[in-house]
Amino acid sequence: MTGLIMLVVIGLAVLVMTGIVIGVVDSAQRRAWRRIAAERRISWEQRQQPRGHRRYYVDAWADEDTD
Repeated sequence: MTGLIMLVVIGLAVLVMTGIVIGVVDSAQRRAWRRIAAERRISWEQRQQPRGHRRYYVDAWADEDTD
């Protein structure tokens, strides 16, 4: 019975240590991941803007009020 309790305690300790290690590694890499995400977002935003075209705001509800 004592062996089973020790096995459970050791298993929980391993889970806690794994969580701590993952948390530390993740926080260390956070700055790099945010920089990569910002670069990708800027690149995506630049691709979404049409080249040489002006964007006009169109109110879709305006034409219904003029009938």
